[in-house]
Amino acid sequence: MDVIEIHDLVISRNELQGMAGDKSLEAVIARIGNRMSFGMINDEFDLAACYACFLAVGHVFNDANKRTAFACMDVCLSLNDIELIYDHQEVGDLVVKVAQGIVDEIELSAWLRAQSSN
Repeated sequence: MDVIEIHDLVISRNELQGMAGDKSLEAVIARIGNRMSFGMINDEFDLAACYACFLAVGHVFNDANKRTAFACMDVCLSLNDIELIYDHQEVGDLVVKVAQGIVDEIELSAWLRAQSSN
């Protein structure tokens, strides 16, 4: 499943559909690839955090960016057999802080590790 498919699953019909005209999903994905190439992603938590942070901050869609970021993070963890135990309000607030630039991928990765039941 790719990022656009995930976005299409989380966005409602009454919300503004499609990609933001001045943003690039490819650029966001390339940032993740660069982190991997330079050894900055050490595990599945780092990878999931990068997806969440870069998508939330990148605002590549017209709407539902934070939900897409969260869903991509969740899918990444799920594909790696990692289950989180968390409060929905807490994780929602955290994703908002990510989008605002208050929380970065390092902090989010640490939070994910702490919430892991594995």
